[in-house]
Amino acid sequence: MATTPDAVPMSALEVTALDAIAKGIYRIEFAHPEGAELAEFTPGAHLHVQVPNGQVRRYSLCNDPEERHRYVIAVKREEAGSGGSKSLTDETRVGDELQVSEPHNDFELKGNPARYVFIAGGIGITPIMSMIHHLRATGGKPFKLYYLTRDAEQTAFLDELGGPEYRGKVVIHHDQGEPDNAYDLWPVLEQPKGAHIYCCGPRGLMEAVRDMTGHWSSASVHFEDFGTHKPAAMQDDKPFTVRLSKTGEAVPIPAGVSILEALRTNGHHVPYSCGSGTCGSCRTRLVEGEAEHRDLVLSEAERQDNIMVCVSRACSAELVIDLPE
Repeated sequence: MATTPDAVPMSALEVTALDAIAKGIYRIEFAHPEGAELAEFTPGAHLHVQVPNGQVRRYSLCNDPEERHRYVIAVKREEAGSGGSKSLTDETRVGDELQVSEPHNDFELKGNPARYVFIAGGIGITPIMSMIHHLRATGGKPFKLYYLTRDAEQTAFLDELGGPEYRGKVVIHHDQGEPDNAYDLWPVLEQPKGAHIYCCGPRGLMEAVRDMTGHWSSASVHFEDFGTHKPAAMQDDKPFTVRLSKTGEAVPIPAGVSILEALRTNGHHVPYSCGSGTCGSCRTRLVEGEAEHRDLVLSEAERQDNIMVCVSRACSAELVIDLPE
């Protein structure tokens, strides 16, 4: 059983470009069919796109937020996925019109850090590209990008990021698929020095970054993965019960089904966005019980009485939660 985001207004935009920019990665550009300006967006924002087979998928914007004439996304064609990326890349042609939402941002640049540290794994580079374009265009705070991929052939934006304007600001590392060749991020993360981290990529990378930043302020470490990577622990899921504190209603949570999915199936409205425990939209008050926290948002102190219902589960037989009115 899969959830879909709450209905969002969508309108027809024209596909004005579709190009392969790396092996299995495509750049897709949208514009208003009549040339009108598009709704503005902020660095790190995403769109929902209804692909030709009818599925609605979420893709981050990678162009400069100052641009109002186009939206640009980069899509990795997932052969083993649920079909959304294949439908979009295989069945779309320049000139087609697709239903696209206005931009929304769960991964925005926040605070006033001394500098930014960007860590991208694979296609996770997409929202970070818009951040980099924004910082360069506005003369913003200094940044350093660590871009980790399998090999050069599968690295989007490789030529652009290898340009002279990024010298000293970008580190690109290819591990060739060998764990022993992974880039050592500890020297980067050992001392916060007033920085903010923005990390997007495979869940394993984000969990590694989370583990290495336990001494950082939780407000200075930000994650995004769009729910494409579920925690490995899901294979060991056990059923449990969630009880609603206000009504006493008991909602069974089967193995393989999230609390969020079960609640929505039972008619309870719960706000959410990423579905992967990285944006914080589904934060819910935990009243009783021992939770198995799988999110990348809550601090240890916050986990005492909060839970992210999109990914987290229970260690106890029952959790009591307080849904918002």
